[in-house]
Amino acid sequence: MAKRNKDVEEEIYDKVVDLTEYAKRQRWWNRLFGKNSGPVAEKYSVATQIAIGGVSGWCAGYLFQKVGKVAATAVGGGLLLLQIANNSGYIQVDWKRVEKDVNKAKKQLKKGTDQAVPELNTFMEKSTEFVKKNIVVTSGFMGGFLLGLAS
Repeated sequence: MAKRNKDVEEEIYDKVVDLTEYAKRQRWWNRLFGKNSGPVAEKYSVATQIAIGGVSGWCAGYLFQKVGKVAATAVGGGLLLLQIANNSGYIQVDWKRVEKDVNKAKKQLKKGTDQAVPELNTFMEKSTEFVKKNIVVTSGFMGGFLLGLAS
């Protein structure tokens, strides 16, 4: 009986050792996000992935910031000029017609959103899968993007 217990203990020990060796061979993102965490993850080191994601994210954030400022200035300036022209009497706005057109646009948008929901769900599923497969590059990109917005 003692020999049988010893055999069982050795078998359990072997299984535990095999499991720890398996865990050591797996990368941390594979353990966290599953075995298909990506084609990029297996080609480059973690540092390279974070550097590539960070630099491209910083560039995107910086451009987003600059373009956003220009767009906000253009829209705000245009609205300001229209308001000044309206108050000066250069233009007359038919507010009833504007309201009618806005309501018509609301109805069309509401109808369009009901049709676009399945496409949006598919896009979100694909995006989530991409992020899971390329988690290191994506996290580097997000960090760089936020730094680019801040600079």
